[in-house]
Amino acid sequence: MGQRPPDTVRVENGEVRGVVHADRTVFQGIPYALAPKGELRWRAPHRAADWEGVRDATRPGNPCPQVGSSYSPTRATDEDCLFLNVTTPSTAGRRPVLVWLHGDGAIGAGHHFDATALATKGDVVVVTLNYRLGVFGGFGLPGLEGSGTFGLQDQREALEWVRRNIDSFGGDPGNVTLFGVSYGASAAAAHLVSPASRGLFHKAITHSGFALVDLPAEAWYPGLGALPWLAWRDTAEIEQIGQGITLELGCDDLACLRALPAEKVMDHQQVMNIFQPFGYGNAELPRLPAEAFAAGEIARVPVLAGNTRHEHRGIVEIFRGPVAAEDYPRLLAAAFGDRAAEVGREYPLEAFESPGRAWAAVLTDRVWARATFRQHELLSAHTPTFAFEFADPAASEHGASHSTDIGYLFPDGELTAGQRELSDAMIRYWTAFARTGDPNGGDLPHWPAFGEGRHVQSLAPGAITGVDYRAEHRLDFWGDE
Repeated sequence: MGQRPPDTVRVENGEVRGVVHADRTVFQGIPYALAPKGELRWRAPHRAADWEGVRDATRPGNPCPQVGSSYSPTRATDEDCLFLNVTTPSTAGRRPVLVWLHGDGAIGAGHHFDATALATKGDVVVVTLNYRLGVFGGFGLPGLEGSGTFGLQDQREALEWVRRNIDSFGGDPGNVTLFGVSYGASAAAAHLVSPASRGLFHKAITHSGFALVDLPAEAWYPGLGALPWLAWRDTAEIEQIGQGITLELGCDDLACLRALPAEKVMDHQQVMNIFQPFGYGNAELPRLPAEAFAAGEIARVPVLAGNTRHEHRGIVEIFRGPVAAEDYPRLLAAAFGDRAAEVGREYPLEAFESPGRAWAAVLTDRVWARATFRQHELLSAHTPTFAFEFADPAASEHGASHSTDIGYLFPDGELTAGQRELSDAMIRYWTAFARTGDPNGGDLPHWPAFGEGRHVQSLAPGAITGVDYRAEHRLDFWGDE
């Protein structure tokens, strides 16, 4: 036999052909599991089938079904969507692997993230993937095995695929870092807890995850009541909600539901958002992650975790819209009850450029910073933990708002010279952590572990240094409320 072309790799199901660039080779749309439709809808993922010949892997696979949103208008309906993408440097070598979980929970796809800079500058193999979203990933019914966890199971199946196949792309299956943002970061936290995910990854990175986040009333959407957890819902409650949705869709059993076209399921109002929370109290996720973190019932792998300086600014703008001065006391009263006046004195309107920014500052500190810092404390008691805050005030029109740090690891737009330097530094930190479990190396500013004086590394152009996170986000004021 002749030598295999440089754009062709053999995986367990057959050969795939990608695209060779000067510094990397990219493979897209590789199936890691069968299409979860028909009788496979709301079942655990099944391994992909073998194929004959060389499969084209030069274009992305279908995104998983999603209705789109104001900030991501993509609508997709094809359930044949369990694909992953691999970006690997062109030079020979055995490299650390980073597996990316995109955010949201009702929209998104792995191929939306260009891993060129991360792979080539960091000398790592990067895997991005699609997984079932919304009702397809989080639906539940009494007696349905896996209720509330199908998206998590897809992610685990992709990790299993990586373990079996990534060496063909120059990746080291014994050195895998799982990382994600927002909903994807919360999923990574679930895998830290899940016994079934043990051994499939060796480090974890979370960006703006909400593993420990609860929501006061009015914190997200207008009219939304308080939530005990943003990321999690008891499986029994998911199954109860599923029973009601089943009837509303005109069905009385699972067979009827599985026969419905995906479009009909998705047209049910808000069904994609209703089933975003992951189910706990089941075989996949036996305990509420907050309890598991506190008890140290987690994978003992190094963790790098953090959030952004102005987390809630963009969320206020997107999901609530303009906040008037007369709205502010009403929102404080709905969220904090008897403590509203005290919060108003701590965050007076005149201290902020607008009422919306005042409300966003309250929620950034109370919702995000408080929970993130507590997560650092719990994790660092059991495993090496490095904490960060992304703080580029010019990252977006909303400052360093939710998810704006991701464009510095997967740069695909215009960055200033200072932002490019920050992007390069972050890539070096992140890939050093993927390589060794410690972000330090070379001439980068030293990054102490969180356990060394509760250190949080602030990341901004020309200003990478420690920050007094407790003071910056008024955590003594918020306490353990």
